[in-house]
Formats: sequence, structure tokens, C-alpha cells
Amino acid sequence: MLTIPIKRAHIEVTHHLTKAEVDALIAAPNPRTSRGRRDRTFLLFLARTGARVSEATGVNANDLQLERSHPQVLLRGKGRRDRVIPIPQDLARALTALLAEHGIANHEPRPIFIGARQERLTRFGATHIVRRAAAQAVTIKPALAHKPISPHIFRHSLAMKLLQSGVDLLTIQAWLGHAQVATTHRYAAADVEMMRKGLEKAGVSGDLGLRFRPNDAVLQLLTSI
Repeated sequence: MLTIPIKRAHIEVTHHLTKAEVDALIAAPNPRTSRGRRDRTFLLFLARTGARVSEATGVNANDLQLERSHPQVLLRGKGRRDRVIPIPQDLARALTALLAEHGIANHEPRPIFIGARQERLTRFGATHIVRRAAAQAVTIKPALAHKPISPHIFRHSLAMKLLQSGVDLLTIQAWLGHAQVATTHRYAAADVEMMRKGLEKAGVSGDLGLRFRPNDAVLQLLTSI
């Protein structure tokens, strides 16, 4: 059994957006129209919470706690793994305005993101919102044309931002609702910039001549290996 080679699994690259690209997508919808305000709030929700598209479209008004000093939202994840995550103030303000515009009370069991027929926003509708925003934002950030834009990329982007800010993997795991930390670990593996900074912080440099001069005993050991 020991001679059987281990199957090499293909690890897919985790794509993510920069802060400027995320901001460009959020700013793309027209704030002077009802659809534009809904789209902007939905994009902001994805970007700030890292919710899966099914979790975002499934949120009801009674899942929100906007009146608290530290607003939060209940997300219903896969496998009945519900979690509560914080809401930043810009998203709290946008959600409050959206609820008021549609006449939805804070604790009503009604969807906050609705489509043209006043029904809960579907996955297809959510994807269309993101792609429409991308088509507008690409004129400001041309690099978006070469990235796989979907609702899920906001989730990847938030995870990378949290990781780069020093948030530990267990906290990110709880935030994203991953069943195993191994799933979260792929973000650490994908961040080459963090690896580079890690080398600098550890003092690992290619210029060994300036940092280390082995004596004769060490040279003899090295040449014998």
C-alpha cells in the first residue's frame, strides 16, 4: 500500500478583487433610481458580509439588528449552520434606507432584497446585478474585464482583506461559515504578497554574502552534504 502514489489534486486559484475594484463595483449603480439603490445596497451587503449569494438573498428584515450600537445580521448558511456577523455603519445606513423606501418594518419576516415583481431576489437576479455593475465599472477599472466577476468573488475578496489585515484563520472561518478551517486555509495559500512580506519579516534574503560568512568548519560540513 505504501508504494501506491498519492493522487495529486488540482488546487483552483482563488480570484479576488482589490479594494478599489470592489469600491468601483459598489459605486456603479445609479443612486437616483430605486433599482440602482437596491443594487448598490445588495453589492455593499456582499462586500461587507462575505455572504454566499443564497445567504444574502435569503435575509429577511427580522434577521437584521440595525438599532444596536453594533449592528449585526443573522445569516443562514449551508447545513443549517447559522451565524451572526457584524455590519459596518455604511451598510447599516444603506439597509435602513432600503427598508424605509419599501415600507418594511425592522422586525418583519419579509425579504429585504426583492426583484421587479416584488418577490425575493433570485440567484439569477443577484448574478445579473453583479454583472451589470461590472459592465459599468470596467470603464473605471479596466482590470475587471479580465477577472471572473460573480457574487462569490465578493466573498473571496473580503476573506483576503481580513487575512491581509491580520485576522486569524479561525475567525475568518467563523465569519464565512466554513465547516473546516482547511477550506479557509486556501486564502492564506493564495496570498503571494503575504508570503513575500513574511520572507522580509523573517529576514530571509537572497543576499547571503552580506548576512552570513561561514567559518572553515561550516564550509567543510556544507561540502560534505
